[in-house]
Amino acid sequence: MSMALAACAAFLFALLLTPVVRRLAFLIGAVDAPGGRKVHHRVMPRLGGLAIFAGYLLTVVAMGFVDSDYHRSEIIGMLVGGAIIVIVGILDDTRDLPPKVKLLGQVLAALAVLPFGLSVDFLTNPFFPPFFGPDVVELGWLRGPITVIWIIGVTNAVNLIDGLDGLAAGIAAIASVTMAVVAWTQGQILVASLALILAASSAGFLKHNFHPARIFMGDTGAMFLGFTLACLSILGLAKVATVISVFIPILIVGIPILDTGFAIFRRMQKGQPIFQADKDHLHHRLLALGFSHPQTVMIIYAINTVLGVTAVVLTTVSTAQSVFILILLSSLILMAADRVGILGRSPSAPEIAASRVGLDGDDESN
Repeated sequence: MSMALAACAAFLFALLLTPVVRRLAFLIGAVDAPGGRKVHHRVMPRLGGLAIFAGYLLTVVAMGFVDSDYHRSEIIGMLVGGAIIVIVGILDDTRDLPPKVKLLGQVLAALAVLPFGLSVDFLTNPFFPPFFGPDVVELGWLRGPITVIWIIGVTNAVNLIDGLDGLAAGIAAIASVTMAVVAWTQGQILVASLALILAASSAGFLKHNFHPARIFMGDTGAMFLGFTLACLSILGLAKVATVISVFIPILIVGIPILDTGFAIFRRMQKGQPIFQADKDHLHHRLLALGFSHPQTVMIIYAINTVLGVTAVVLTTVSTAQSVFILILLSSLILMAADRVGILGRSPSAPEIAASRVGLDGDDESN
């Protein structure tokens, strides 16, 4: 009952605060002008992530999670780091921070969680232990660097997919619900509650952000969602010492991680700097194939839901079955990525026509 109440409270907080934040964004100049790689055609407020953060923070505090004896220190650390990443996002949404300054802010936010005990302390060995090493590899002094790299990686991965109305908020909500289910099956009730609060906050904002959006989440929201998802995965899922558990967090935030990984591969293949922006991300390629804005978002939602369901399934089957599922899923992902063109190859006309079967529709914004 308390978990459901917390989710409802987070949803309402975000839903009601978003219009307030929208007006604030216009007042302080946190707006996004059209042009370049962007698909919108009018000036849009882009501070919506502040409503997500406020909904999450208010609910966590009001429901007494910071007063819990269980993981209290780690939760406080997560909120402190989240506040830092939100401040960095607000500055970027209003002043367009240089990439190096923004990265420095992300590093500071990730480092902030370490003194509170929130870290990846060990990694499970997925390569058939004990034949290829021990079951669990204690990280020792590497726990700090690996924790920071994971948090920054997921933070930027979610930020990179924030290219269409409702995309990042919906993906974060799906990932959070998946994380809640997996945490619940592992007896991590507190982590499940926090993940559901994050999902509800995203859903409350999504009411204003789904196409046609009235407000963007901006870097404030995208970075906060990525940061919090990364921290929650460390708090709960990274503490499970099973062979296959190392893959669970990756599957849960699968779309952001895969899209970022394919972008790095694509740019290296073309001899381009890996941080150079392009229009070959998954949502760009689906739009180029002729899918409408809402159709593209729903397709990516469906893909991430499949990845989430797979993550849940992996917690219920044997190691051998998990390996088979992961190999099959990886093969399908690579074939689909090549077909869509996010690996750098442009799809042929017959492939475009085949992709459009049964999904005709118009979207005036594109």
